[in-house]
Amino acid sequence: MINHLKAALLLFIVVLLLSACSASLKEEQTAAKDAVGEAFKKDPKATNNENEDIKFYLPFGFEVDKETPNNIILKNGSKKYILFYNPHEGPDSKVIYEAALKQKEYDFKETLSTKNGHHGYLLIKSTDKKLNELIIGTGGVKITTQSKTKNLSAEAGNMAEIIQSVEMK
Repeated sequence: MINHLKAALLLFIVVLLLSACSASLKEEQTAAKDAVGEAFKKDPKATNNENEDIKFYLPFGFEVDKETPNNIILKNGSKKYILFYNPHEGPDSKVIYEAALKQKEYDFKETLSTKNGHHGYLLIKSTDKKLNELIIGTGGVKITTQSKTKNLSAEAGNMAEIIQSVEMK
């Protein structure tokens, strides 16, 4: 009986320590906002990819998986991202942002300005305990992915660099 109590107590302590070590959703949302804000304050990265409509930067490890009209599916390992662009919307447009807000309710909404003074935004929707929909955009461009809570800030930083670099042809 005592061994069972010791085992249960040890299991409880391990679970408590593991949950205390992982970042909370609120902490990661704030860190994601900071990562996007930092990326938006910097000069856009030099473009290293293009299609017939846009030029854009992809960080190391990212590659184009598939292209359809107005969408580029990116991948980094097994992770997928959707880069959407509307060449008819300028860098100050809020049409795509407002459309996203009408489609669903987001748990975290933040608007930010880019270095050039353009309207940028970060939207996060928790889809389950550890998975979140992450959207970052400016003007007529947005990028979307699913991200584990613990990876929100790192994902947001990379995604913001991509968005910040997009140039319409």
